[in-house]
Amino acid sequence: MYLHGFDVLRAHLDNISDGDNGAVTLLRMLVTPVHGAKGDEPTFNLLKQELKRSKWLAPSTMKLVYEKQPWLGVRRGEIITAMCTIMHPIMSKQNAIAFSKGNILETVTKDRYVNHAAAIADLFLDRFNPKGPLSDVELEKRSQVLKEIIDNEVEDTPAQELLLKMIDIVKYTLKTNIYMNNRYALGLRLDPSMTSSEEEPRELPYGIIFSHGRRFDGYHVRFRDIARGGMRLVTPASNEQFALESAHQYDECYGLAYAQQLKNKDIPEGGSKAVVLIDTVGMSNNGRDFVMRKSVKAFTDTIMDLIVDTPETRQEIVDLVGKKEVLYLGPDEQVIPDDIDWVIKRAAQRGYDTPAAFMSSKPRAGINHKEFGVTSEGVNVYLDVALRNVLKINPKEESFTIKITGGPDGDVAGNELKILYREYGDNAKVVGIADGTGCAEDPNGLNWEELLRLVDDNLPIDQFDTSKLGEGGAVHKVDTEEGVKARNSMHNRVQADAFIPAGGRPNTINVHNYQHFLNDDGSPSAPLIVEGANLFVTDEARQLLFDEAGVIIVKDSSANKAGVITSSYEICAAMLLSEEEFFENKPQIVAEVLEKLHTYARMEAELLFREFENYGGSLPQLSKVVSGAVNSATDALVVALEQFSNEDKEKLLPLFKEHLPKTMGDIAFDKVHTNVPAQYITNAIASCLASKLVYKEGTKFVESLPADKLADVALRYLEAEHEISQLKDTLADTEMPAKEKEAILTLLENGGARTLIQ
Repeated sequence: MYLHGFDVLRAHLDNISDGDNGAVTLLRMLVTPVHGAKGDEPTFNLLKQELKRSKWLAPSTMKLVYEKQPWLGVRRGEIITAMCTIMHPIMSKQNAIAFSKGNILETVTKDRYVNHAAAIADLFLDRFNPKGPLSDVELEKRSQVLKEIIDNEVEDTPAQELLLKMIDIVKYTLKTNIYMNNRYALGLRLDPSMTSSEEEPRELPYGIIFSHGRRFDGYHVRFRDIARGGMRLVTPASNEQFALESAHQYDECYGLAYAQQLKNKDIPEGGSKAVVLIDTVGMSNNGRDFVMRKSVKAFTDTIMDLIVDTPETRQEIVDLVGKKEVLYLGPDEQVIPDDIDWVIKRAAQRGYDTPAAFMSSKPRAGINHKEFGVTSEGVNVYLDVALRNVLKINPKEESFTIKITGGPDGDVAGNELKILYREYGDNAKVVGIADGTGCAEDPNGLNWEELLRLVDDNLPIDQFDTSKLGEGGAVHKVDTEEGVKARNSMHNRVQADAFIPAGGRPNTINVHNYQHFLNDDGSPSAPLIVEGANLFVTDEARQLLFDEAGVIIVKDSSANKAGVITSSYEICAAMLLSEEEFFENKPQIVAEVLEKLHTYARMEAELLFREFENYGGSLPQLSKVVSGAVNSATDALVVALEQFSNEDKEKLLPLFKEHLPKTMGDIAFDKVHTNVPAQYITNAIASCLASKLVYKEGTKFVESLPADKLADVALRYLEAEHEISQLKDTLADTEMPAKEKEAILTLLENGGARTLIQ
């Protein structure tokens, strides 16, 4: 009020219960203009807008515009603090101290530089003003003028670098919700070229969305136009940890999205991930939960601001992307069922085309990953194939030892324990488990009855009954310094045949500490690692463990891909089936999904170890090669299919039906064209055909094909498969010795289609 020249004569504050939604706060004020202020309609409209925005502004923005530089105004202040947050992970790589998050904001808002920051904010506002946005030519002209002024007037090198980077952010922004009156947070759709670096070359994503709000900042990174991936909430416990997470936030989101892209090879959606960094330092549990739930709402609603096509967004958002964007979210760390329900309802309110598909793992019309253990079902297939191929252990008949990070109450670890006992019984000896509460160890194997009790009761490992320990067994809790050390080192110390990281932070085993996984004689504490958790081991550490100690590692993008396949089927179900249809047929659909998960996992696992035996190299690299081969073939096929006539595309539609669980296809495949976006159908056909080709014929066959011929060969391969199928049917009815017939059928199955097209 004071900033706009008003005096408050009287104020009333009422708190009204809103049932399950909490409470509504009503603030009524009687105000009068003072010191010559205008009490006209435009001033009141601006005042009302800023009052509404203040509920959702970041504390750094509030401090900047209400204390430090009040002349900036809310919009400018919000843009400046958002840009400083975007710059932090980029600039901190040059100098972590000079370009800390606090130093960046402090530098660009100093009295002698803040006018330049304000001019850049004005450039941003003019670029995206829906009443008359700046053209590319005008943007370039004004940017050049600003750069020259900064070069001449700003002598401090860090300040100059930051201000010039802010101009780059304007250039690389393709869409923003800055002019939407009812937004929760500030959102920017960024051109991924902004993150390219000659010093750190890596594959550019397809799109980046950044959201800056009250007590949170979030990134959504995706590698294809249609993509899906989980939303992860990160809540550091201290200010120091928060600063560290802020510097690494984009890289973590990129790494998770890239890992998702590698593992999404079998489904129509590309890989994506969202990482929301939330400041809950020093809060009570209730306060922490409130801020987390509020941040989920603000972040997801901001994404919808930038992807829905409604009269409101067409009027208030300048779109430089130029095409409709489709993405899907899923739950990840700290996302709860209430979040999922809210997001789906909000997507429907905002006009998203398929709101039920926007968020996976819905309680009723979804396939809950933890309830059905979908990720662990895939992990265990890779473990089984690896034990047989690498360690020459038949786990159905021989004993083996295993250590796990992730607690019995966790999704992947808890379900993996259940599956291990279901499949192998007492042959599986779990010699160590660590989670956030501590660790339990027993060289003879932890008691299965007690482990399964913890899983069933959703309890962490520190609740393990010590009376059930064998000789040499121990439970270490993190309430002592020794307990913390034991927990943090369990995955390195304990000796086992196999290690499954099924929980834990990314980069736990890295280039600086990988040697801790090795014994004094250089041998590994486990010769086999099957990565149930994403990014637990860095790329560099994987290669060093293989080179120096021969550790065989099944990479996360292969080992835990079953979860993303399940979520993809849930997206299909949301598009094709009503909630009632899904619920009525859920047991059968889930059973069919699990069967497909096992099939996809076994096909890739057997290909990986076949190529590992034939061609050598490290397994993680082979895993990337497999993903690259499938994704390259998919991309080539998408381009080719887009040139097909509708009639020719229709001939390939059975591939999509074959991809779906049978019950889902039987009930609703006639609704594909009306309910499923055309691009999604094209992607589905392409990914089905690509994975079929790679898993059947191997990566070398696909890599040997010229890029411009790949799609043609894949389509001819499909025809050849049909001919081989007819030949096999004919042979089956032919009179000849069974042994010879079986040999011919095997040859036709294994190499017939490839021979035919050649």
